[in-house]
Amino acid sequence: MTVAEYIADQLLKNGVRYVFGIPGGPSIPYLEAFRKAEIEFILTSNEAAAGIMADVTARLTGITGVCHATYGPGATNITTGIGGAFLDRSPVIVFTSEMSDVMIHRTTQMNIDHQKLFVPITKATMRLSPGNAVTVLDKAFRISREEYPGPVHIGLPAGIADLEIEPGQIPADSAETKIPDNNTDEIVGKLRNARRPLMAVGLTSARYSVGKQLAAFLEKYKMPVIITPMAKGILPEDHPCYAGVLFHALSDFLEDIYNQADLIIGLGYDPVEFNYESWMPDVPLLHFDTKITDMPSSIRPIQFAGPPDQWFRVLENLNAGFLTFNSKMTESLRDELEAVFAGFSGHFGPVTAMKILHQELPENAIVTTDVGSHLHLAGQYWKCKGDKKIIMTNGWSGMGFGLPAALAAQLANPGTTVACLTGDGGFLMMAGEIITARRYRLPVITVVFSDGELNLIRLKQTWLDLTPYATALYAGDLFGSEKFFGVKVLTADSEESMIKAVKHSLSLNEPVIINAIIDPDDYKWLVVRQKS
Repeated sequence: MTVAEYIADQLLKNGVRYVFGIPGGPSIPYLEAFRKAEIEFILTSNEAAAGIMADVTARLTGITGVCHATYGPGATNITTGIGGAFLDRSPVIVFTSEMSDVMIHRTTQMNIDHQKLFVPITKATMRLSPGNAVTVLDKAFRISREEYPGPVHIGLPAGIADLEIEPGQIPADSAETKIPDNNTDEIVGKLRNARRPLMAVGLTSARYSVGKQLAAFLEKYKMPVIITPMAKGILPEDHPCYAGVLFHALSDFLEDIYNQADLIIGLGYDPVEFNYESWMPDVPLLHFDTKITDMPSSIRPIQFAGPPDQWFRVLENLNAGFLTFNSKMTESLRDELEAVFAGFSGHFGPVTAMKILHQELPENAIVTTDVGSHLHLAGQYWKCKGDKKIIMTNGWSGMGFGLPAALAAQLANPGTTVACLTGDGGFLMMAGEIITARRYRLPVITVVFSDGELNLIRLKQTWLDLTPYATALYAGDLFGSEKFFGVKVLTADSEESMIKAVKHSLSLNEPVIINAIIDPDDYKWLVVRQKS
């Protein structure tokens, strides 16, 4: 096999069906190899979108996502998406074209050191050759999937695609598997003495889909449960133990719940989303995850590293008879949050728009949310019934995530309704991907919460008693037209017109944009100012 053929063969054997990106001249032989292997190269408008689509594809399918960029500016563009895969914990392989061995150290057009570029945002970076192709591909897939999963970069030197690979034997992994030194006795002691434990469930639990195990555990050991944003959907939000989402809208209401705890149990809680010290009371912390992680000694963490089955076995040491949980406490909190949200439905603001979307979209719809004030609202308000139907970024929190994430979700779930919730700022960053939706006939409903500003930044300026500055995006209507890049734009500026726009969108089998012109005033009451 040639290098290009071998790469295509290995992608296929590992379940890869899409490669996302923008080709360059040196990429042409690889694209041809992908075509012959029936791996579709999805052409994006921006390489950052390609990285995001690879990330979300990996999340939804469990198969390592793959993306590609060319020299220099292609590589720097794609780093935005790769950073997301790194801090949101998704297995991804990113290929970039690199200069040949002759030119790599020369001053020449578009040449930078890709290996150094990708070191801070990948688990590993390698440069492929005909002699090491077998080893590099094997290592890349393996490393991308190991805990925590994340991206691996492979540089493809120009001119090697059509060379034959040199047969090589994959070396045995020489790395020692370090068995964590878990202080189980101390953990058991804390569990047996707990009367008012609180469980904080996070990203690792979501990746391992422990929802059913968690629900079964809570049948016997009842306690309040709070979740991080990316664990949303792991527990039905009408579950008696469910209290709410940390960090997002109205999360200060949760203080009454967690301040009563005498023990915090972090279950697959990844601090990349929200550090413990930003919210938890001065009580002991038991942190269960797949890895030992860095935490300040001031919060006195006792860590347990292992797979989820082991977490639950250790947690069986709780004394069910000691627990004092009263479901009326969490029920009252949920009712209070619901009442506050309902108080904002008298005008056409983000709560009303989101309420209509929740009512009108099919129950099995997949919703992606971009970064901004609307994300804080969606994270607390949107109801999940014990499934993972909402996709967001929190570890990386890069604006522009929503639209390419929705395109990836639609490719992975062709028969399912997919909607993207984005602010106008995030939409403008990735507006070119509307053409990607049109090119591949992906019937994604893109809902733009148009308020003409970077609202979250404006809010943060007002918190500092500053006059808002450099946050206005445009004057007048965002689109000013019934079509954008050939895709229908439906305008909604009232509850009635929003209902009509959503119903019309669902009747179409094509991409559509809903320009929801909202009053952003809700946000200043709902978005919580976090501790510094």
